[in-house]
Amino acid sequence: MAYWGSRGLRGSTLEELVNVTNDRYREHGLALIEKIPTPIKPVKLDSEKGTIKLAYFEKKGSVDYIGAVQGIPVCFDAKETSRDYFPLKNIHAHQIDYMSDFKKQKGVAFLLVSFTKTGKFFFLPFDVLFRFWRDAQEGGRKSIPLKYFEDKYELKSKDGYMIHYLEGLSTYLSDETEDEKK
Repeated sequence: MAYWGSRGLRGSTLEELVNVTNDRYREHGLALIEKIPTPIKPVKLDSEKGTIKLAYFEKKGSVDYIGAVQGIPVCFDAKETSRDYFPLKNIHAHQIDYMSDFKKQKGVAFLLVSFTKTGKFFFLPFDVLFRFWRDAQEGGRKSIPLKYFEDKYELKSKDGYMIHYLEGLSTYLSDETEDEKK
């Protein structure tokens, strides 16, 4: 179990906002998105309290969320940063591989990124993430500065949706349709 001050609670506020938003999307028939737990193997149990005292991760996780939006398969990860840039060390090779494979299956992969310093949230398309991640693997910049997050993908709270990321997804899909027409 994560404890206060541990690395395990990083992103828990963002995750809660996304979970509340996902519940609302489901209530309104807009999307069905599920949080994907990272598989753990309990090692020590407290039988009196019915809790796990010690566990380890069985395997690497894929992404935080997976589901469908109006028939479109989506997968995404939710990440927070307290800096004015997004450190790419927060993304692991197995996550990049999973999102890449997901996209090959005609799904949409992306990140939701929270900049806690500014209180801004962004939809980051996988293609943009991958371009920066690949460059970092080849010795380039190891982060994505806030200035590279496009205004059109900034996410706001709206109509009771805490982080209305379907608007970012809609903008992205519109952009993709326009690119296909060219």
